[in-house]
Amino acid sequence: MIKHLTRYIQWAMVSLLLGVSTAQGAIEKSTADFPYRSQYDVNILETSEFTAKLKDVLAIDVRSKYEFETLRIKNAVNIPLDKRFVENVRKLREQDARPFVFYCNGKTCRKSYDAASIAGRAGVSDVYVYDAGIATWAEEHPEHTVLRGKTPIQRSDLIGDKDFSARVLAPKPFVALFDQLGKKVAVLDIRDRVQRDNPVFGLVEERIPLDDAARLDAFVETTRKQGKTLLVYDKAGHQIRWFQYYLRERGIRDYHFLKGGSDGYFVETLGLKKFDK
Repeated sequence: MIKHLTRYIQWAMVSLLLGVSTAQGAIEKSTADFPYRSQYDVNILETSEFTAKLKDVLAIDVRSKYEFETLRIKNAVNIPLDKRFVENVRKLREQDARPFVFYCNGKTCRKSYDAASIAGRAGVSDVYVYDAGIATWAEEHPEHTVLRGKTPIQRSDLIGDKDFSARVLAPKPFVALFDQLGKKVAVLDIRDRVQRDNPVFGLVEERIPLDDAARLDAFVETTRKQGKTLLVYDKAGHQIRWFQYYLRERGIRDYHFLKGGSDGYFVETLGLKKFDK
C-alpha cells in the first residue's frame, strides 16, 4: 500500500513538473512569437478565445483607414491610433458596453498593445488585445474576413509572404531598375501629405496619397496602357503590402516596391540615422 502510494506521489510530481515545463515552454514560445507581449500589461486573447467570444465583443481595428478598407475582421470598426483615438474610443464606449478587442497587423505590430494601454489609462475598461492580428485571423477565419469589400473570402484570395516578397526590392536594385528602364518606368510615391518630405526620384515621380482614389485609378490605368513598369514606395515599407491588393485588382502585373520605403532608401543611400516607424 505504501509502495503504491509512493509511486502515485512520484507520478504526480512528474506530471506536475511536466505541466510546469509545458507552461514555461508556452511562455517562452509566446515571447518568441509575440516579441512585445512582455513589454505591456494588457489582457491578451488568443485566436481560439477571440473566435469563441466573437459575437459578444466588439473588434476594433486601430490601423489606418486604407488598411482597414483593404483587409479587416468582419463587423469590426475602425478607430485609428491617432490624436483623436481617446476621444473616439470614449464615445464608442458610451454607445457600446461590450468588451473592446483591439487588433492591428500581426505579431510584430505594437499598435494593438498601445491602443489597449492608452484606452485603459483613459478610463475605458474591459479592453483586450488580439495581437495575432489580421494576418493570422484572415488565414484561420476567411469566413469572418472582409477583403476590399468582399466577404466571405477564400484563403487563396490572400497575398502570401512569398508573393509579396517577390515584388520588394532593396534600395540599390530598386534604383538600378529605374536607371535601366528609363522612359519605360513610372514611379509612384504613395506617402500621405503629412509623411511626405524629400522625393526619391525628384520631379519624375507622381505623388498620390492612398486616399485620392480617382487620381490613383487614372495614373495606374495610364501606366498599364503604356506598358510601363510601375515602381512604388511609401514611407517605411508598411503600406505597400495593402496596396498590392489594389494593383492585383486593377490587373497590374509589372510592378515592384521599395523595401523600407523612403526612410529605408535615405538610410541606406545617404547613411542617415534610422527613422522611427
